Amino acid sequence: MSTPGALYRPFDELIPIKILGKEFQVPKGNMLLRAMQYLSPENVAMGRFCWNEECQYCRISFKTTPDSPTRQALSCKLMVESGMEVVEVAPEITYCLRDLGLK
Repeated sequence: MSTPGALYRPFDELIPIKILGKEFQVPKGNMLLRAMQYLSPENVAMGRFCWNEECQYCRISFKTTPDSPTRQALSCKLMVESGMEVVEVAPEITYCLRDLGLK
């Protein structure tokens, strides 16, 4: 099991998710915004996120499976699931994940 410190909940594996068509491995058992911070630690840390659903800067649209309907959520409150696909992100997330080569 990992001991990643106070930022992430403990995890024992990485799981696959897609963000805007690109696949990534992120820590299981964490909120999606923390998973995004795992992928781009410095940029997400500098984002204007409140982490408690007040700012709405972390709003995303996602699917849990390829054939499921698209739903909206706040990534600071959405638990990451294996195989989920984030199909749309707020401009603040786009900016914070700019180094990942997303479309």
